[in-house]
Amino acid sequence: MPDSALHHGWMAEALRQARKGWYSTHPNPRVGCVIVKDGAMLAAGWHEYTGGPHAEVNAIQSVDKIPAGADFYVTLEPCSHHGRTPPCTDAVIAAGAARVIVAMQDPNPEVGGRGLEQLRANGIEVISGVLEAEARSLNRGFIKRMQQGLPFVSVKMALSLDGRSALANGVSKWITGEAARRDVQFLRAQSSAILSSAATVLADDPALDLRLTKADLGQQREPRPPVRALVDSKLRLQGNEKIFSTDGEIWIYTCSDDAARRNLLIERGAQVIRVDADAAGRVSLTAMLGDLSARAINDVHTECGSGLAGALIEQRLADQVVLYLAPHLLGDRARGGFALGELTAMDQRQPCRLCDIRQIGDDLRLTLDLQRN
Repeated sequence: MPDSALHHGWMAEALRQARKGWYSTHPNPRVGCVIVKDGAMLAAGWHEYTGGPHAEVNAIQSVDKIPAGADFYVTLEPCSHHGRTPPCTDAVIAAGAARVIVAMQDPNPEVGGRGLEQLRANGIEVISGVLEAEARSLNRGFIKRMQQGLPFVSVKMALSLDGRSALANGVSKWITGEAARRDVQFLRAQSSAILSSAATVLADDPALDLRLTKADLGQQREPRPPVRALVDSKLRLQGNEKIFSTDGEIWIYTCSDDAARRNLLIERGAQVIRVDADAAGRVSLTAMLGDLSARAINDVHTECGSGLAGALIEQRLADQVVLYLAPHLLGDRARGGFALGELTAMDQRQPCRLCDIRQIGDDLRLTLDLQRN
């Protein structure tokens, strides 16, 4: 079998290992490692949780001894700096690796190719770029945060078949069925933060909590609730909403200087973060997302109404849309899904690329990447 086919096969297994950390590694990247010699897999490991050993170390420690001359397949360049754990390059070198095959270079500027250089300097052959697209998809939020200083933003919306998000009177419970609502819990679990607005919290009083256990997620540890990030430009929240009595951090973004309102929300357990206002006097969404990135938020999942959802898309801050389409019609007097303003020409429309479509209960889930003109 050609080397390229072998490399692809073993890297596919390393990616499978990495996906075991889908719900538990953030803000760190999801990484898997497979150690191979003479065509046989000797060991495998993945990065299980933040602060714990990295994938390479877990693989090495999963067996009594790694014989010299083995090949290491790793989905991300081994780290070469001291963080919460020692450098993985030291462990790989000490294990006597002959080759290290990586899917992609680490976008973290503290690593940025230095790990590969260190391996080469110690006589280890390095092959890079094997199944790179798959590896990048696995860590899209981490990569975007490292390269652009912004998190990956996924806008979720539940709509009727004719594209309506609520009745004219605002009633929206429930557009989709129970299976779709449970599916959303898994989207929450894989995210670093759930983003909503004061308008949504005041209108619907959602908990925005995580209702899945480690058994639901196939994890060894109980999942960490995502941060709840709320846009509240004028500090309208009262502090007695349901969200304040559920588990998980609450970060409220505002451009208000009302000290009394700020202190009230802080007393209720929230962090209140002031950011710049936009031209309309509302929270600058760019500034808010930049702050989330600075606080190590990789992936943002939205649970909001048409206003915030539309603004994220219109300002080109959203990367993906996840639509749950229910098989019923609400009519043209019901509320729309995305407040994008009036479009007067077809070239103003927002192009999307359909990435995935599947049935969830009686509903359809469409995953679409937003395309830039």
